Amino acid sequence: MSAFRPAWWLPGPHAQTLWPVLFHRPVRPALAPETLELPDGDFVDLLWTAPGSGPVVAILHGLEGGIHSHYAPGMLAAIHAAGWQAVFMYFRGCSGRHNRLARSYHSGDTGDIGFLLDTLRARFPGARLAAVGFSLGGNALLKYLGEGAGRTILSSAVAVSVPFLLAAGADRLNRGFSRVYQRHLLRRLRRKIRDKFGANRKADAPIALDLVPSLDSFWRFDDAVTAPLHGFSGVDDYYRRSSCRPYLRGIEIPTLIIHALDDPFLSPEAVPGPAELAKNVTLELSPRGGHVGFIAGGAPCSAKYWLESRVTDYLRNHLQ
Repeated sequence: MSAFRPAWWLPGPHAQTLWPVLFHRPVRPALAPETLELPDGDFVDLLWTAPGSGPVVAILHGLEGGIHSHYAPGMLAAIHAAGWQAVFMYFRGCSGRHNRLARSYHSGDTGDIGFLLDTLRARFPGARLAAVGFSLGGNALLKYLGEGAGRTILSSAVAVSVPFLLAAGADRLNRGFSRVYQRHLLRRLRRKIRDKFGANRKADAPIALDLVPSLDSFWRFDDAVTAPLHGFSGVDDYYRRSSCRPYLRGIEIPTLIIHALDDPFLSPEAVPGPAELAKNVTLELSPRGGHVGFIAGGAPCSAKYWLESRVTDYLRNHLQ
């Protein structure tokens, strides 16, 4: 069980989930941009903190996330304060610039993560490397590790609020108040598709653009857009092949997974059991914490963003 103790003044999963989105405003360290060209002719954008004394930590965001995501500035600041260098990778099309190819990114896409980490190993041959993924980024990171990749590159990894089974996550987001999160995310995704495949690129779209405005659930959106854009036969094929849970036993490096059982993005039944975890994987479960929340502290004026200290403490044990 996790050592996290939730703030008493944030009862329920939605308060934990929404508080940092609305009120967490950490001081972000200075960041230097870079465009990383990919082998298939596309690109991803990176943001770098100032060089540190040794380790380099890659940060992977969640669905439609970016440097604006509430967890990103604080995590970068915590890594910088530890004396390490961080690199924040935008998934394709998430940096404010549309990527060049028709395809985008998805929950099981591990190719760009692998290319980034290979690049880091080539640039910093003597440095210890780690990676931290949030939500979708955590799912992709765990799948990457479970596929057998990263064992000669990374010293350790952390994944936070992971949708272990994508079908279960899509079901949960289609129920109750969680539909508010689904509407918000789908609004962003539909707008991105509309803007990217406008009149100038409509012929490039391997999807039925006329259907996009009516896609009001992740099941429908992923079946009509995500699956055909990325070579899956349909939503069931996409969810089955892209969920990280079947890959957890293949992870060979020290890896911490942080998850709350009240996460409004995933039902507790989707959380893996001990027999599904490799010996190097630690799954820390908290009864409360919401989705990438984990806010502690005795009062709103003294809120403590526990993830920042827990992630850096874990990495410190494996990077130094």
